[in-house]
Amino acid sequence: MFFATKDNIPEGLGFQAYGLTHILWLLAGLLFWIGVCVFYKKLSTKNRKRMLTVLGAYIFLQEMTKNLVLIFLGEFGWGYLPFHLCGINILLIAFDTIKQTKTVRSFLYYFSIPGAALALLFPNWTNMPVWNFFHIHSFTIHILLVLYPLLLVTTGQAQTDLKSALKGVGLLVVMAIPVYGLNLLWDTNFMFLMEPDSGNPLEFFENLLGSHLWGFPILLPIVILVMYLP
Repeated sequence: MFFATKDNIPEGLGFQAYGLTHILWLLAGLLFWIGVCVFYKKLSTKNRKRMLTVLGAYIFLQEMTKNLVLIFLGEFGWGYLPFHLCGINILLIAFDTIKQTKTVRSFLYYFSIPGAALALLFPNWTNMPVWNFFHIHSFTIHILLVLYPLLLVTTGQAQTDLKSALKGVGLLVVMAIPVYGLNLLWDTNFMFLMEPDSGNPLEFFENLLGSHLWGFPILLPIVILVMYLP
């Protein structure tokens, strides 16, 4: 069962949202973020750059390893391409290790941290058992997607002003347009533009207003405000 995927795993082997397994992962992530941020702040500028490069490369390689495993298992499909928000952030982190820009770093702060944090709080892989490659990958990759921009902002290396946030929103909208087209072409659900996952906060708007898409213009300003206040 270690390499079983969410599409072929037998029922009844997963974990419960906010059960012991979930809580322990969240606590481990919190302690990891605090510990690594304290360590990172003590480093010199040169060593910080080296650490970000290694971390960004590791995040990218971990995601590519997952894809290679899926290809080897014969389970890889269009839906595993990196066009979800977290997948896009993986690519942006890889880009940031090569060329640093204010827009990308601001985007990572405003969207990678809350996006990955929400994935950790509302996981869509609850049917995967603890001792499973994809269970472990899903938790660790999202923990790292919070960590990378967190390191940037705790040392003043990321722009967090509202002007930068609005540029990030613009970039998000620009990316969402072709992603929506890919969803229509491949029958996928990248960025949850077609439907919400079960347990996803967007499901609330689906039930209340008839379409989960209402959640984007309502939740986006709230996310920006929450991220801006600190």
